[in-house]
Amino acid sequence: MSEAALVQAAIGDSEFDRDTAVARRAPGVYDIDLSAGWTIINAVNGGYLLAVLGRALADALPHGDPFSISAHYLTASEPGPAVVRTDVVRTGRTLSTGQASLFQYDDAGREVERIRVLASYGDLDALPDDVRTSAKPPAIPPLDQCFGPADSPAPVPGSSAITDRLMLKLDPSTLGWALGSPSGKGEMRAWFGLADGRDADPFSLLLAVDALPPTAFELGLSGWVPTVELTVHIRCRPALGPLRVSITTRNLAGGFLEEDAEVWDSADRLVAQSRQLARVRL
Repeated sequence: MSEAALVQAAIGDSEFDRDTAVARRAPGVYDIDLSAGWTIINAVNGGYLLAVLGRALADALPHGDPFSISAHYLTASEPGPAVVRTDVVRTGRTLSTGQASLFQYDDAGREVERIRVLASYGDLDALPDDVRTSAKPPAIPPLDQCFGPADSPAPVPGSSAITDRLMLKLDPSTLGWALGSPSGKGEMRAWFGLADGRDADPFSLLLAVDALPPTAFELGLSGWVPTVELTVHIRCRPALGPLRVSITTRNLAGGFLEEDAEVWDSADRLVAQSRQLARVRL
């Protein structure tokens, strides 16, 4: 864990919170300056962007916790000014549904839609505590036996500014790609947290599902793997401590693959799940 994490940032007062905060300009309209600190190569990370839209919807809807968010990534977002426009679709006693889009301007001054989201929100603290599941936490070696970007002997393909803001320790069995010997299995597992020690919450879970290196690396591919669509389910509020993230790909065909992610907290609870469709360059 980085030295920055020795002085733990609080939820609401961390770099992640500042960089995802939106300013309400008018009802349903929010301004934000997308930070270059969450970029991969030159593109802004999709999980970070989802957290930005998630915060705007939390302000626009009567419920504050994301339960399910489905996002379509239409064009690559860039660091700099952006506008989020939200629309309340339906409000109910336990769930509210809204949609949101993020826009930026091109060189000609024309507005370009980057992402469109449909989401349902509720109150995680009001959910019953019953659990009936066959899911099991991923088997990941202890944190001190895993490796992060700083442990790499050479620059990691696709590394970027975002790695400085994460506490990311990868399972050695999913690191063959970094040593020039990918396993051929579409698997990636890691311990996850924010570098400044901020505890996890529903919005940082939106980042966690899209923060690991692509499973395509372990399939022997390299380069940018842009997200086409990403759906995230938040199941409960995470306990204190680092998260464990497991991502698998079972099928790559026609230049597209799926990534199924599970996020587990320190209490061995499945706190988030996601599936995304991504494009690869063969």
